[in-house]
Amino acid sequence: MSELAAGKHVQYILSVEKKKDSLESVAMEHLRMNGAYWGLTTLDLLGKIRAVDVDEVVSWVLSCQHESGGFAGNIGHDPHILYTLSAVQVLSLFDKLDVLDVEKVSNYVSGLQNEDGSFSGDMWGEIDTRFSYIAICCLSLLHHLDKINVENAVKYIVSCRNLDGGFGCTPGGESHAGQIFCCVSALAITGSLHHIDKDLLGWWLCERQVKSGGLNGRPEKLPDVCYSWWVLSSLIIIDRVHWINKEKLVKFILDCQDLEKGGISDRPDDAVDVYHTYFGVAGLSLLEYPGVKAIDPAYALPVDVVNRIFFRS
Repeated sequence: MSELAAGKHVQYILSVEKKKDSLESVAMEHLRMNGAYWGLTTLDLLGKIRAVDVDEVVSWVLSCQHESGGFAGNIGHDPHILYTLSAVQVLSLFDKLDVLDVEKVSNYVSGLQNEDGSFSGDMWGEIDTRFSYIAICCLSLLHHLDKINVENAVKYIVSCRNLDGGFGCTPGGESHAGQIFCCVSALAITGSLHHIDKDLLGWWLCERQVKSGGLNGRPEKLPDVCYSWWVLSSLIIIDRVHWINKEKLVKFILDCQDLEKGGISDRPDDAVDVYHTYFGVAGLSLLEYPGVKAIDPAYALPVDVVNRIFFRS
C-alpha cells in the first residue's frame, strides 16, 4: 500500500490557486468560495494552513459579501447559503470570525427558513435538505441557532426520512449518502439523533462499500473518494463505523493519489481536483490516518478549530 503523499498534495493545492487562467480555475470561478474551503481545510488537516497569506484570503472572502449579509461564490456573483457557510468555515480556520457582522450574516441565513421548517438556498427559493444542514451548521458556528425555528427545522428533516433509513433532498426523495450526511449532521448539531434508526441507516451506509474498498453514494453506483467523507462521517456520528472495512477504504483513497504532481481523484488513475483531494484527506482524517489532524464529522472543520469556537475561555 502506498503512503499519503502529503507534501505533494500541499504543493498541488497551492499551485491550483496560482493558475487563475487554467480550465479548472475558469470552470470553478462561480464557486471559488467552496474551492477555498476545500483547499484551505486540506492544508489545515495537513498542518500547512500558514502557507497562505491570511490577510489576503480574509480580504477576498469579505469582498464576496453582499448587502444582504450573504456571501457569493466569488466577487461579482450572487449570494447563496452554500457559499455563506464556506465563507464562515474559511474564516473559522483562521480564527477570524470577529471580522464578520455576525448579526447581518445570521439574519441572512435565518431569513431563508420557510414556514414548514425547510430552507431555501437563496432568494429564488430552491429547497433541499443540504440547505437545512448548511443553515444549522452556519448559525451554530456563529452562536445564533436561536434565530431559527429549530423544532420546525428538525421536523422537516425528519419528514425527508425514507423506509430504508436514509434521507433525500425533499420528502419522498431518493436516499443518497450526501443528503444523509446533511440530515444526520444537522440532527446531531441540534441534539436530535433520536429520530434516526441507527441500525437501519447504518446497514444502508455500510452497504455502500464495494469490493475495491471504496464507497458509493447510492446502490449500483461506482465508488468515489468523496463518499469517504459523506458515508464515513455519518457512520461515525451514529456509532456504526465499525461496520465497514477501514483498511480497504484507506487503500482505496491512497490508490487515488497522483504521486507525481499531487492531488487525489475520484477513482484510481482519473484526473485529480481540489474537491476530491479535500474529501480524500478528510476521509483519512476520520480513519485516524497518521499525520492528518482530526476533523469533526458534523461541522466538517478540524477538531481544534471547532473546540476553539465552542470552548474558548
